[in-house]
Amino acid sequence: MTRIIVTNDDGVQAPGVLALAQAMRTLGEVHVAAPSRNQSATGHKKTLFQDIQVNEVTLADGSTATSVDGSPADCIALCALGLTAWPPDLVVSGINRGSNMAQDITYSGTVTAALESAINGVPAVAVSLDHRDANQVEDYAEAARVAVEVVKIVLQKSIPLLTILNLNIPNVPRVKGIRLTRQGVRIYRDELHREGNIVRIQGPEPIGEFQHEATDIWAIHHGYASLTPIHLDLTAHHFMADLAAWDLMV
Repeated sequence: MTRIIVTNDDGVQAPGVLALAQAMRTLGEVHVAAPSRNQSATGHKKTLFQDIQVNEVTLADGSTATSVDGSPADCIALCALGLTAWPPDLVVSGINRGSNMAQDITYSGTVTAALESAINGVPAVAVSLDHRDANQVEDYAEAARVAVEVVKIVLQKSIPLLTILNLNIPNVPRVKGIRLTRQGVRIYRDELHREGNIVRIQGPEPIGEFQHEATDIWAIHHGYASLTPIHLDLTAHHFMADLAAWDLMV
């Protein structure tokens, strides 16, 4: 029996995680382990030397899940340490409310939960829907359908070590297809809002560069699902020769 762990960063009761869990159950046994509350944009946060509360909760469809008072990465790290049977065949993270493209992946709890799985030797797929107002399970139907098709193939193939797949789905009734993409570039338009000694980061949606056809942003903008391989080697290999030419001396 195929075993899949489902997590997310919007919180264990978010409609996206339920839609994903229901879709993954068509492929095998599913265990949901997700944050107890919204953990969007927490990045690859790992809680060390602090108590983490863990509870069993019931989802809207009556199924059970593990609620973790920590980050998405904590959920997977705890599973790997024995919170549930490990290793599963696959970890699938999502379906995130909102896309995770370009530089978003460094902030995304959805993506970094998948990366935590890769660190622990299990292949993973991160799934995001380009729709920040998706509040019903039905809103995620097309994203869940695409996720199932991708996961079916992943379960038959192999992903290199320390590598995940980042899947983004546009907010359309039916995607045109899947494009294999690289990360695009987003320009953030954050603003500082201040009331006395209270400050808040806010602002309009980032601007994406849509002209580069090979990028995740282009694919989503044109109605395609975007599939990008991401790995944990952050070395800027293309810069190594230039850096060596600096002739650094100490």
